[in-house]
Amino acid sequence: MKFFRIDLLTLLISLFILSSCKNQDGIGLNPDQSLNGTLLVDDNIAVNTVPEDSVITNGLTKTPLGYFNDPQIGTTESNVAAVLSLPLSSAYTPPSNTITIDSAVLVLRYANGFYGDSLTSKYKVNVYQLNEKPLSTINYYNTRAWNYNNSVLLGTKTFNSRTHTPVKVTDIVSGAKDTLKTLPPQVRVPISASFINNNLFNASSTVLASNTLFQNAVKGLYFTMDKTQPGAGGTFMLQMDSSNVMVYYRTTDGTTTDTATVTLPFAQRAAQIKHTYNATVQGVLSNQAAPNSTFYIQGLAGLRTKISFPNLKDIVTAAGSDIVINRAELVITPTVGSTIPFTPQTRLNMYQLDLANQRTVIQDASAADKRYLGVDVFGGFYTAKNDYHFIITGYIQDLITGKTKDYGTYLGATDFADNISSITSTYYQATPQTAGRLVAAGKVTNTSLPDYPYRIKLNIIYTKTIK
Repeated sequence: MKFFRIDLLTLLISLFILSSCKNQDGIGLNPDQSLNGTLLVDDNIAVNTVPEDSVITNGLTKTPLGYFNDPQIGTTESNVAAVLSLPLSSAYTPPSNTITIDSAVLVLRYANGFYGDSLTSKYKVNVYQLNEKPLSTINYYNTRAWNYNNSVLLGTKTFNSRTHTPVKVTDIVSGAKDTLKTLPPQVRVPISASFINNNLFNASSTVLASNTLFQNAVKGLYFTMDKTQPGAGGTFMLQMDSSNVMVYYRTTDGTTTDTATVTLPFAQRAAQIKHTYNATVQGVLSNQAAPNSTFYIQGLAGLRTKISFPNLKDIVTAAGSDIVINRAELVITPTVGSTIPFTPQTRLNMYQLDLANQRTVIQDASAADKRYLGVDVFGGFYTAKNDYHFIITGYIQDLITGKTKDYGTYLGATDFADNISSITSTYYQATPQTAGRLVAAGKVTNTSLPDYPYRIKLNIIYTKTIK
């Protein structure tokens, strides 16, 4: 009976302590694991928009191509330089019979990630020949400008944004009846037959003796969007590893004619990305002395936002020195009117700089930290409630206790498909593989402004420790 009484007394004291908290909020991750505590709201958060770092764009899984005139930010142009290869990337011997090209088509396979106007804008892609060959031994950044022959247009195509619509084409079967085939979503650009004749079928045996010699002679192709087309435009993501040039031709041997195809794949490729910001964004970028009332985040290595909590320790001290952070949630909301007609970036990431000024994950996003609760809990996804949430409990606790020092903390755009369940200390880098943007409410002090209720804030739920 003695031990039973001690256990019962302990239970009653615990219940009394928990029930004494003021402004209680359920903060558990599910109803079976709820905690109670006192809520603090910190809306004195300093945010400043800064340019993203340049980023390597060769060999990307998704390569951006587009021209987008965003009324909220300005224009973004994405061009592609790609090395053309011989069929099967080896020596090639053209058919000995008479060859007639029926058509040559640049096939650009879509990848997920289009951002822009898919309803009213018309798109027109122009294709030129490069005057220089991208090298496989060099990393190319998004700021790299490419030398191409803009006086000879090799191909052009006007089209609508149909990035999820399969296409039907005639499949050429050598020696048999051609068939209709359904292919993944793509844009098909007619290419000059004389370009193919000069560089493939009528090329010297020396040029066709190896892929290296062929690439030294032909260099490659340069794709760019026509900027004069109607509408705001947009940015497409391409699967360049499955894009190519398809050549449909006929061979004639006496009275016998047959049809066939030959495919020229792409090897090395790189994207050139150029941002031209409007006066509002330029003003924000040039004024780093005071926190922004509106801040910007943009993919395609565009913009990121530096974030800090200048009075975090003061508000925690006012609550009492002996507290434990149960939950810290950063809430970010787009500015009023900025989500129409273009939806915000689908996913953000939050990261910090280390002592060496290198990007590293924060505690709550690191699988190596015992407080890591998974990708979905960490957050950063755009929700149906028109906001983003980051659970950064471990990070805030370490800032308060001085276990970590803020050398710089940032919010940036990241691809929705990024897998951060296996992240490393060098996980987050600027990405050219997402094209979205966010215009969000920062430190708004004027209560009469429409963005005041939606300003960035940090919700902290804590409990006091018992000595």
